[in-house]
Amino acid sequence: MSENTQYLGDPSTANWVYSGQPTLYQNDQVLLTMKQGTAGTLLASTNYVWYGKVSASMKSSRGAGVVSAFILLSDVKDEIDFEFVGTDLNDVQSNYYYQGITDYDNELNVSVQDTFDTYHTYEIDWTPDQITWSVNNKPQRTKKRSDTWNTTTNSYHFPQTPARIQLSIWPAGQASNGQGTVDWAGGLVSWQAPDPKNAGYYYAMVNSVNVTCYDPPTGANVTGKTSYVYTNTAGTNASVSETDDKTVLKSLLGSGTDMSKDYPSQASGSSAPTSTNIATIPGLSGAGPGTDGQRGDGGTGSSGSNPNPGSGTGSSSANAPGSSSTGIGGFSQGNSGSKSGASSTQETVLQGSVFAILVAIVGMLSM
Repeated sequence: MSENTQYLGDPSTANWVYSGQPTLYQNDQVLLTMKQGTAGTLLASTNYVWYGKVSASMKSSRGAGVVSAFILLSDVKDEIDFEFVGTDLNDVQSNYYYQGITDYDNELNVSVQDTFDTYHTYEIDWTPDQITWSVNNKPQRTKKRSDTWNTTTNSYHFPQTPARIQLSIWPAGQASNGQGTVDWAGGLVSWQAPDPKNAGYYYAMVNSVNVTCYDPPTGANVTGKTSYVYTNTAGTNASVSETDDKTVLKSLLGSGTDMSKDYPSQASGSSAPTSTNIATIPGLSGAGPGTDGQRGDGGTGSSGSNPNPGSGTGSSSANAPGSSSTGIGGFSQGNSGSKSGASSTQETVLQGSVFAILVAIVGMLSM
Protein backbone atom coordinates (compact mmCIF):
# COMPACT_ATOMS: atom_id res chain seq x y z
CA MET A 1 0.00 0.00 0.00
CA SER A 2 1.21 3.49 -0.83
CA GLU A 3 0.51 6.94 0.54
CA ASN A 4 -1.29 9.13 -1.99
CA THR A 5 1.63 11.57 -2.19
CA GLN A 6 4.06 8.78 -3.12
CA TYR A 7 2.26 6.63 -5.70
CA LEU A 8 3.47 7.30 -9.26
CA GLY A 9 1.26 5.02 -11.34
CA ASP A 10 2.88 1.58 -11.13
CA PRO A 11 0.21 -0.80 -9.80
CA SER A 12 2.78 -3.54 -9.23
CA THR A 13 4.11 -1.52 -6.28
CA ALA A 14 0.82 -1.27 -4.36
CA ASN A 15 -2.75 -2.57 -4.40
CA TRP A 16 -4.14 0.51 -2.65
CA VAL A 17 -3.40 4.20 -2.24
CA TYR A 18 -4.46 5.89 0.98
CA SER A 19 -4.89 9.17 2.80
CA GLY A 20 -5.70 9.33 6.49
CA GLN A 21 -5.34 6.48 8.98
CA PRO A 22 -6.33 2.97 8.00
CA THR A 23 -5.61 0.73 11.01
CA LEU A 24 -5.21 -3.05 11.24
CA TYR A 25 -7.73 -4.73 13.57
CA GLN A 26 -7.46 -8.36 14.71
CA ASN A 27 -4.98 -9.09 11.89
CA ASP A 28 -7.57 -9.46 9.13
CA GLN A 29 -9.76 -6.36 9.18
CA VAL A 30 -9.14 -2.69 8.58
CA LEU A 31 -10.55 0.22 10.50
CA LEU A 32 -11.15 3.34 8.42
CA THR A 33 -10.71 5.93 11.13
CA MET A 34 -11.65 9.58 11.56
CA LYS A 35 -10.03 11.52 14.38
CA GLN A 36 -11.06 15.01 15.38
CA GLY A 37 -9.43 17.62 13.16
CA THR A 38 -8.93 15.22 10.24
CA ALA A 39 -10.84 14.59 7.04
CA GLY A 40 -11.10 10.89 7.78
CA THR A 41 -9.59 8.02 5.78
CA LEU A 42 -9.78 7.12 2.11
CA LEU A 43 -8.55 3.96 0.39
CA ALA A 44 -8.47 3.80 -3.40
CA SER A 45 -7.44 0.85 -5.55
CA THR A 46 -4.47 1.39 -7.83
CA ASN A 47 -6.29 -0.67 -10.46
CA TYR A 48 -9.26 0.52 -12.46
CA VAL A 49 -12.37 -1.44 -13.46
CA TRP A 50 -14.07 -0.84 -16.81
CA TYR A 51 -17.26 -2.75 -16.05
CA GLY A 52 -17.33 -5.62 -13.61
CA LYS A 53 -18.69 -6.92 -10.32
CA VAL A 54 -17.17 -5.46 -7.14
CA SER A 55 -18.17 -6.31 -3.59
CA ALA A 56 -17.04 -5.24 -0.13
CA SER A 57 -17.74 -6.95 3.19
CA MET A 58 -17.89 -4.10 5.68
CA LYS A 59 -19.49 -2.44 8.69
CA SER A 60 -20.43 1.23 8.46
CA SER A 61 -19.57 4.04 10.83
CA ARG A 62 -22.23 5.62 13.05
CA GLY A 63 -23.08 9.01 14.50
CA ALA A 64 -24.48 12.35 13.35
CA GLY A 65 -22.43 13.92 10.58
CA VAL A 66 -20.34 10.79 9.99
CA VAL A 67 -20.56 9.17 6.56
CA SER A 68 -18.81 6.05 5.28
CA ALA A 69 -18.88 4.82 1.70
CA PHE A 70 -18.01 2.09 -0.78
CA ILE A 71 -17.95 3.51 -4.31
CA LEU A 72 -16.57 3.29 -7.82
CA LEU A 73 -15.21 6.63 -9.08
CA SER A 74 -13.68 7.46 -12.45
CA ASP A 75 -11.30 10.26 -13.36
CA VAL A 76 -14.09 12.09 -15.19
CA LYS A 77 -16.29 11.78 -12.08
CA ASP A 78 -18.56 8.97 -13.16
CA GLU A 79 -19.56 7.40 -9.86
CA ILE A 80 -21.53 4.43 -8.42
CA ASP A 81 -22.15 4.48 -4.67
CA PHE A 82 -23.12 2.76 -1.50
CA GLU A 83 -23.19 5.52 1.15
CA PHE A 84 -23.88 5.10 4.86
CA VAL A 85 -25.22 8.04 6.87
CA GLY A 86 -24.37 7.52 10.53
CA THR A 87 -27.80 8.44 11.89
CA ASP A 88 -29.56 5.75 9.82
CA LEU A 89 -28.13 2.30 10.53
CA ASN A 90 -30.98 0.42 8.87
CA ASP A 91 -30.58 1.88 5.39
CA VAL A 92 -27.79 2.33 2.87
CA GLN A 93 -28.06 4.86 0.06
CA SER A 94 -27.52 3.59 -3.49
CA ASN A 95 -26.60 6.35 -5.92
CA TYR A 96 -24.86 7.13 -9.20
CA TYR A 97 -23.44 10.19 -10.98
CA TYR A 98 -22.50 10.96 -14.56
CA GLN A 99 -19.44 13.23 -14.83
CA GLY A 100 -20.11 14.66 -11.37
CA ILE A 101 -23.52 16.11 -12.24
CA THR A 102 -25.84 15.98 -9.25
CA ASP A 103 -29.33 14.61 -9.86
CA TYR A 104 -31.32 14.11 -6.66
CA ASP A 105 -33.55 11.54 -8.37
CA ASN A 106 -30.58 9.16 -8.67
CA GLU A 107 -30.45 8.24 -4.97
CA LEU A 108 -32.51 5.36 -3.53
CA ASN A 109 -32.44 3.92 -0.01
CA VAL A 110 -31.94 0.19 0.46
CA SER A 111 -33.04 -1.43 3.73
CA VAL A 112 -30.31 -3.23 5.70
CA GLN A 113 -30.37 -4.45 9.29
CA ASP A 114 -27.80 -2.75 11.55
CA THR A 115 -25.01 -1.57 9.25
CA PHE A 116 -22.71 -0.72 12.19
CA ASP A 117 -22.66 -3.95 14.25
CA THR A 118 -23.17 -6.47 11.45
CA TYR A 119 -20.97 -7.31 8.48
CA HIS A 120 -22.90 -7.17 5.23
CA THR A 121 -21.65 -7.74 1.69
CA TYR A 122 -22.41 -4.82 -0.61
CA GLU A 123 -22.06 -5.50 -4.33
CA ILE A 124 -22.04 -3.33 -7.46
CA ASP A 125 -22.59 -5.24 -10.71
CA TRP A 126 -21.80 -2.79 -13.52
CA THR A 127 -22.26 -3.54 -17.20
CA PRO A 128 -22.53 -1.25 -20.26
CA ASP A 129 -26.31 -1.72 -20.08
CA GLN A 130 -27.17 -1.54 -16.38
CA ILE A 131 -26.06 -1.25 -12.75
CA THR A 132 -27.33 -3.62 -10.04
CA TRP A 133 -26.83 -2.90 -6.35
CA SER A 134 -27.03 -6.03 -4.15
CA VAL A 135 -26.78 -6.68 -0.41
CA ASN A 136 -25.82 -10.13 0.87
CA ASN A 137 -26.17 -11.55 -2.66
CA LYS A 138 -29.74 -10.26 -3.03
CA PRO A 139 -30.35 -7.64 -5.76
CA GLN A 140 -31.92 -4.50 -4.29
CA ARG A 141 -31.93 -2.10 -7.21
CA THR A 142 -31.23 -2.06 -10.94
CA LYS A 143 -30.71 1.03 -13.12
CA LYS A 144 -30.74 0.55 -16.88
CA ARG A 145 -28.64 2.76 -19.14
CA SER A 146 -31.63 3.11 -21.46
CA ASP A 147 -33.48 4.94 -18.69
CA THR A 148 -30.79 7.63 -18.26
CA TRP A 149 -31.21 9.53 -21.54
CA ASN A 150 -30.91 13.29 -21.00
CA THR A 151 -32.78 15.38 -23.54
CA THR A 152 -30.79 18.52 -22.71
CA THR A 153 -27.38 17.05 -23.46
CA ASN A 154 -28.63 14.38 -25.88
CA SER A 155 -26.60 11.76 -24.08
CA TYR A 156 -26.98 8.93 -21.60
CA HIS A 157 -26.14 10.12 -18.08
CA PHE A 158 -24.81 6.70 -17.14
CA PRO A 159 -21.44 5.86 -15.53
CA GLN A 160 -19.30 4.48 -18.36
CA THR A 161 -15.58 5.20 -17.83
CA PRO A 162 -12.87 3.19 -16.00
CA ALA A 163 -13.26 3.61 -12.26
CA ARG A 164 -11.30 2.92 -9.10
CA ILE A 165 -12.68 1.26 -5.98
CA GLN A 166 -12.85 3.60 -2.98
CA LEU A 167 -13.64 2.97 0.68
CA SER A 168 -13.90 5.95 2.99
CA ILE A 169 -15.08 7.64 6.16
CA TRP A 170 -15.46 11.42 6.23
CA PRO A 171 -16.96 14.25 8.32
CA ALA A 172 -19.85 15.39 6.14
CA GLY A 173 -21.27 17.08 9.22
CA GLN A 174 -18.44 19.49 9.89
CA ALA A 175 -19.38 23.14 10.24
CA SER A 176 -17.36 24.27 7.21
CA ASN A 177 -19.50 22.16 4.85
CA GLY A 178 -22.62 23.48 3.18
CA GLN A 179 -25.81 23.33 5.22
CA GLY A 180 -27.37 20.90 2.76
CA THR A 181 -24.48 18.50 3.22
CA VAL A 182 -24.67 18.80 7.01
CA ASP A 183 -28.43 18.17 6.96
CA TRP A 184 -28.01 15.18 4.65
CA ALA A 185 -25.40 13.75 7.05
CA GLY A 186 -27.76 13.97 10.02
CA GLY A 187 -26.28 17.08 11.63
CA LEU A 188 -22.93 18.21 12.98
CA VAL A 189 -20.32 15.70 14.13
CA SER A 190 -20.14 15.33 17.93
CA TRP A 191 -16.73 14.53 19.36
CA GLN A 192 -18.33 13.67 22.70
CA ALA A 193 -20.10 10.62 21.24
CA PRO A 194 -19.17 7.13 22.53
CA ASP A 195 -16.93 6.08 19.61
CA PRO A 196 -14.50 9.03 19.61
CA LYS A 197 -14.53 9.17 23.41
CA ASN A 198 -13.80 5.46 23.87
CA ALA A 199 -11.71 4.62 20.80
CA GLY A 200 -10.31 8.07 20.01
CA TYR A 201 -11.96 8.17 16.59
CA TYR A 202 -15.02 7.30 14.55
CA TYR A 203 -14.54 4.21 12.41
CA ALA A 204 -15.89 1.87 9.74
CA MET A 205 -14.59 -1.68 9.28
CA VAL A 206 -13.64 -3.52 6.08
CA ASN A 207 -13.13 -7.27 5.98
CA SER A 208 -12.63 -8.01 2.27
CA VAL A 209 -13.01 -6.71 -1.27
CA ASN A 210 -13.76 -8.98 -4.24
CA VAL A 211 -13.54 -8.06 -7.92
CA THR A 212 -14.62 -9.76 -11.15
CA CYS A 213 -13.79 -7.83 -14.33
CA TYR A 214 -15.81 -7.91 -17.53
CA ASP A 215 -14.53 -7.56 -21.08
CA PRO A 216 -14.31 -4.06 -22.61
CA PRO A 217 -17.60 -2.88 -24.11
CA THR A 218 -18.53 -3.89 -27.64
CA GLY A 219 -16.81 -1.63 -30.15
CA ALA A 220 -14.08 -0.49 -27.76
CA ASN A 221 -10.81 0.53 -29.39
CA VAL A 222 -8.41 -2.16 -28.16
CA THR A 223 -4.85 -1.96 -29.50
CA GLY A 224 -2.99 -3.36 -26.48
CA LYS A 225 -3.28 -4.79 -22.99
CA THR A 226 -1.18 -2.41 -20.92
CA SER A 227 -3.16 0.79 -20.47
CA TYR A 228 -6.23 2.94 -20.94
CA VAL A 229 -6.03 6.20 -22.85
CA TYR A 230 -8.60 9.00 -22.98
CA THR A 231 -8.45 10.15 -26.59
CA ASN A 232 -10.64 13.25 -26.23
CA THR A 233 -12.30 15.42 -23.60
CA ALA A 234 -15.84 14.04 -23.93
CA GLY A 235 -15.26 11.64 -21.05
CA THR A 236 -17.54 8.91 -22.44
CA ASN A 237 -17.23 5.22 -23.31
CA ALA A 238 -16.09 6.15 -26.80
CA SER A 239 -13.29 8.32 -25.37
CA VAL A 240 -11.46 5.35 -23.86
CA SER A 241 -8.93 3.18 -25.70
CA GLU A 242 -7.06 0.18 -24.36
CA THR A 243 -3.42 0.47 -25.41
CA ASP A 244 0.16 -0.44 -24.53
CA ASP A 245 1.11 3.08 -23.42
CA LYS A 246 3.26 3.39 -20.30
CA THR A 247 1.75 4.50 -17.00
CA VAL A 248 4.46 5.55 -14.56
CA LEU A 249 5.16 9.20 -13.81
CA LYS A 250 8.64 10.54 -13.12
CA SER A 251 7.33 12.54 -10.18
CA LEU A 252 4.12 13.90 -8.70
CA LEU A 253 4.61 16.99 -10.85
CA GLY A 254 3.89 14.84 -13.90
CA SER A 255 0.59 14.17 -15.63
CA GLY A 256 -0.76 12.02 -18.43
CA THR A 257 0.41 14.62 -20.93
CA ASP A 258 3.84 15.22 -19.34
CA MET A 259 4.88 12.01 -17.62
CA SER A 260 8.59 12.83 -17.40
CA LYS A 261 8.23 16.13 -15.52
CA ASP A 262 10.46 16.11 -12.44
CA TYR A 263 11.28 18.31 -9.47
CA PRO A 264 13.80 21.14 -10.03
CA SER A 265 17.39 20.18 -9.40
CA GLN A 266 18.66 21.23 -5.98
CA ALA A 267 21.87 22.26 -7.70
CA SER A 268 19.98 24.97 -9.54
CA GLY A 269 19.16 26.69 -6.27
CA SER A 270 15.45 25.94 -6.48
CA SER A 271 13.75 24.61 -3.40
CA ALA A 272 11.90 21.30 -3.51
CA PRO A 273 8.16 21.50 -4.00
CA THR A 274 6.10 21.66 -0.83
CA SER A 275 3.05 19.56 -0.07
CA THR A 276 0.85 22.43 -1.20
CA ASN A 277 2.18 22.58 -4.76
CA ILE A 278 2.60 18.96 -5.74
CA ALA A 279 -0.18 17.00 -7.36
CA THR A 280 -1.92 13.96 -5.96
CA ILE A 281 -3.80 11.33 -7.88
CA PRO A 282 -7.30 12.06 -9.19
CA GLY A 283 -10.08 11.15 -6.77
CA LEU A 284 -7.80 11.37 -3.74
CA SER A 285 -8.20 15.11 -3.28
CA GLY A 286 -11.11 14.58 -0.89
CA ALA A 287 -12.06 12.07 1.76
CA GLY A 288 -15.71 12.14 0.80
CA PRO A 289 -17.16 10.33 -2.19
CA GLY A 290 -17.57 12.28 -5.39
CA THR A 291 -15.68 15.30 -6.57
CA ASP A 292 -15.37 17.12 -3.26
CA GLY A 293 -17.42 15.27 -0.70
CA GLN A 294 -20.39 17.64 -0.82
CA ARG A 295 -23.99 16.48 -0.96
CA GLY A 296 -27.35 18.23 -1.10
CA ASP A 297 -26.29 21.88 -1.39
CA GLY A 298 -28.62 22.97 -4.18
CA GLY A 299 -28.25 24.00 -7.80
CA THR A 300 -26.35 21.45 -9.81
CA GLY A 301 -24.71 20.41 -6.57
CA SER A 302 -21.21 21.13 -5.41
CA SER A 303 -20.04 18.23 -7.55
CA GLY A 304 -21.26 20.32 -10.51
CA SER A 305 -21.06 19.39 -14.14
CA ASN A 306 -17.81 18.60 -15.88
CA PRO A 307 -18.03 19.60 -19.53
CA ASN A 308 -14.26 19.35 -19.98
CA PRO A 309 -13.19 16.43 -17.82
CA GLY A 310 -9.77 15.94 -19.34
CA SER A 311 -7.26 17.36 -21.74
CA GLY A 312 -5.24 15.55 -24.34
CA THR A 313 -4.42 11.89 -23.81
CA GLY A 314 -3.32 9.85 -20.86
CA SER A 315 -2.14 6.29 -20.35
CA SER A 316 -2.64 3.46 -17.88
CA SER A 317 -1.66 -0.14 -17.05
CA ALA A 318 -3.80 -3.22 -17.70
CA ASN A 319 -4.05 -6.92 -16.94
CA ALA A 320 -6.35 -9.50 -18.46
CA PRO A 321 -9.94 -9.51 -17.17
CA GLY A 322 -10.52 -11.91 -14.31
CA SER A 323 -11.55 -12.16 -10.70
CA SER A 324 -9.74 -11.68 -7.43
CA SER A 325 -10.29 -11.55 -3.71
CA THR A 326 -8.25 -9.12 -1.67
CA GLY A 327 -7.82 -9.48 2.04
CA ILE A 328 -7.17 -6.27 3.92
CA GLY A 329 -3.97 -5.81 5.93
CA GLY A 330 -2.51 -3.07 8.12
CA PHE A 331 -1.93 0.66 7.83
CA SER A 332 -1.01 3.86 9.71
CA GLN A 333 -2.02 7.55 10.00
CA GLY A 334 -1.51 11.26 9.80
CA ASN A 335 -3.99 14.09 10.08
CA SER A 336 -5.24 17.20 8.40
CA GLY A 337 -7.56 20.01 9.29
CA SER A 338 -9.16 20.33 5.88
CA LYS A 339 -11.67 18.28 3.93
CA SER A 340 -9.14 17.90 1.15
CA GLY A 341 -7.98 14.66 2.72
CA ALA A 342 -6.09 13.73 5.86
CA SER A 343 -2.39 13.53 5.12
CA SER A 344 -0.45 10.53 6.35
CA THR A 345 3.03 10.54 7.87
CA GLN A 346 3.88 6.87 7.49
CA GLU A 347 3.69 4.27 4.76
CA THR A 348 2.65 0.71 5.57
CA VAL A 349 1.67 -2.35 3.62
CA LEU A 350 -1.72 -3.71 2.67
CA GLN A 351 -1.61 -7.51 2.51
CA GLY A 352 -3.49 -9.29 -0.27
CA SER A 353 -3.30 -10.42 -3.86
CA VAL A 354 -3.08 -8.03 -6.78
CA PHE A 355 -6.40 -7.33 -8.50
CA ALA A 356 -6.67 -8.86 -11.98
CA ILE A 357 -8.13 -5.67 -13.38
CA LEU A 358 -7.47 -3.22 -16.17
CA VAL A 359 -5.79 -0.28 -14.51
CA ALA A 360 -5.51 3.42 -15.25
CA ILE A 361 -2.82 6.02 -14.65
CA VAL A 362 -2.65 8.59 -11.93
CA GLY A 363 -2.77 11.99 -13.49
CA MET A 364 -4.30 10.59 -16.68
CA LEU A 365 -6.50 13.60 -16.97
CA SER A 366 -6.11 16.90 -15.17
CA MET A 367 -4.42 16.70 -11.78
